[in-house]
Amino acid sequence: MIIRLGYVAISKSLENVTSSHTLTYTNFKKDNNINKIYEVIDKNLNDLEKIITYNIKNNIHFYRLSSKIIPLDNIKLDYFTKFKNKFSKIAKLINDNNMRVDVHPNQFTVLNSVKEEVLTNTNLILENQYQLLSYFDIKNKVIILHVGSNVLGKKNSLRRFINNFNKLPNYLKECIAIENDDKIFNISDVLDIANQLNIPLVLDYHHHLCNGSKEIDITSYYEKIFATWKKINPKVHFSSPKANNKKDIRSHNDYIDVDTFIAFIEEIKHLPYDIDIMLEAKEKDEALFRLVRNLKYKTNYTFIDETTFIV
Repeated sequence: MIIRLGYVAISKSLENVTSSHTLTYTNFKKDNNINKIYEVIDKNLNDLEKIITYNIKNNIHFYRLSSKIIPLDNIKLDYFTKFKNKFSKIAKLINDNNMRVDVHPNQFTVLNSVKEEVLTNTNLILENQYQLLSYFDIKNKVIILHVGSNVLGKKNSLRRFINNFNKLPNYLKECIAIENDDKIFNISDVLDIANQLNIPLVLDYHHHLCNGSKEIDITSYYEKIFATWKKINPKVHFSSPKANNKKDIRSHNDYIDVDTFIAFIEEIKHLPYDIDIMLEAKEKDEALFRLVRNLKYKTNYTFIDETTFIV
């Protein structure tokens, strides 16, 4: 099994570089100046190019784009024409270096909402995230969603997700992957949806520890989870709790607990898959490289490069 490690959005190693500059809708509406949005997009694309270049130099092959690259992504805006050259340059960097890139839209993306306004915004956000991946020439597009709302109970909420998913255009359906959450929809719930809709399931190991670990033997699910990925390697989200108390267990730690991580790898290493693991630690790439140092000290895993190893 080959494991590749990745991180989310911001590199802690690059000072004053972020592709998450933003703009509030209130500030935009004050004078309805579209150039304000363009200024933010320009900054984000410039910094994203620096981050992608940093990833390449450090052999980081797996990266999640910030959900804020395009501010106010629930409005329609033809920003591609204006920034076509920048998108093409970043796309070339990503594809020439075989970097896996995906997106995880913000918490306002709720496909099973009972509110028509939220559903309208959700569909627009999904459309815009799809376009963003298209502009970066991502071949295997992945947009990760949670089930969302629990209004009217779990069964009704699951049914709404399935019904609203089926209303989406095919090109969006083909991009969506679903993830278990830390409060309501556990790995069993989302595996049922993934199989019904024939979409991939992203295992979030931390969320499983918060929601379902007492009732569900996760080791009996790994093969079924990874089998939902047909086109590309299965993806896992991995983070460690801020603390093991009721108040902080859902919050992400700055770093990854190496012993828990090793235990997870030992549980899955016999399976016939190569796995990409997105580290959702607050210290981002710093947490990734600390984990690598600890793995090299504590295990005999064979490292291919700075972020990829064989077990």
